Amino acid sequence: MRYEESQGTPPVSEMPIYSQSSGLHFMLNFTVALALLIGVALLWLGRHGRVFWLQVWSAGLIVFSAGYLVAAVFDRV
Repeated sequence: MRYEESQGTPPVSEMPIYSQSSGLHFMLNFTVALALLIGVALLWLGRHGRVFWLQVWSAGLIVFSAGYLVAAVFDRV
């Protein structure tokens, strides 16, 4: 059975856009902040154990995590 446009059908509300929700941004910022802390811990472990590749990867993780958080503060992300 078909309904006419004005009969018995509820109005369609707009669906929320998840990429613009505050919950997504909070979780993304939390994940990046956690990666920053993990990067610092791995850098310390790499220096303590004299593992060069771990130091390099950890320093990269720290740089990119800090860069993302700075960009998030200035609403560039």
